[in-house]
Amino acid sequence: MNEALTWILDLVQNVDPVLRTALSGVGMLFETSILVGLIVPGDTIVLVASTAVANPVEYFALVLVVIVGALAGESIGFSLGRFFGPKIRAGRLGRRIGTANWDRAEAYLAKRGGIAVFISRFLPVLHSLIPLTVGMSPMRYRTFIAWTAPACVIWAFAYVSVGSLAAGSYRELSRELHGAGYIFVGIIAVFIVLAFIVKKVLQKREAKHMEAATRSPEPPPLEES
Repeated sequence: MNEALTWILDLVQNVDPVLRTALSGVGMLFETSILVGLIVPGDTIVLVASTAVANPVEYFALVLVVIVGALAGESIGFSLGRFFGPKIRAGRLGRRIGTANWDRAEAYLAKRGGIAVFISRFLPVLHSLIPLTVGMSPMRYRTFIAWTAPACVIWAFAYVSVGSLAAGSYRELSRELHGAGYIFVGIIAVFIVLAFIVKKVLQKREAKHMEAATRSPEPPPLEES
């Protein structure tokens, strides 16, 4: 197992650090701007890139680029929603997402406001839909960015830290411990399980608010632009 894992990690690390970091930022930008996150989750992109982090400079550079990429993508998603939201929703991709998902996202945002923006960063599907949905709502951009920025910072530090910690621990132990690969897999697995549990808890909790919002005939108005 160690040989195969070392080969994979070396393959990622052999990519130029600047290129690797830039690709992570671009991946995050696309994730929330044009709904790529519905197909290729940013979690995977960042975890893979973070396994190649070799020093503090690369660590903080990756965190910073991931944050900037995420915020840029969400800003683009907001703008697309503001200017082309109804067309995107009525288009082929919008129809594939489903009217029910759009309606739930809108009702959820109307009921929860900024909290919905913050929490959506940690939830599948919603984190790709919310920027567009906010763009179609009366919420101001500065309000949107004030809620999503801290969520992006927390998300970036969490994923880059886990990926780099797991890979770093493996490299230190691989020459002395035959089962070092299992430590790497264990760290990643524990994090994925914890992230899954947190997402499920948040989904269950927020689903109640979504259901309440869809039943509410007159949700409270958002802040007007």
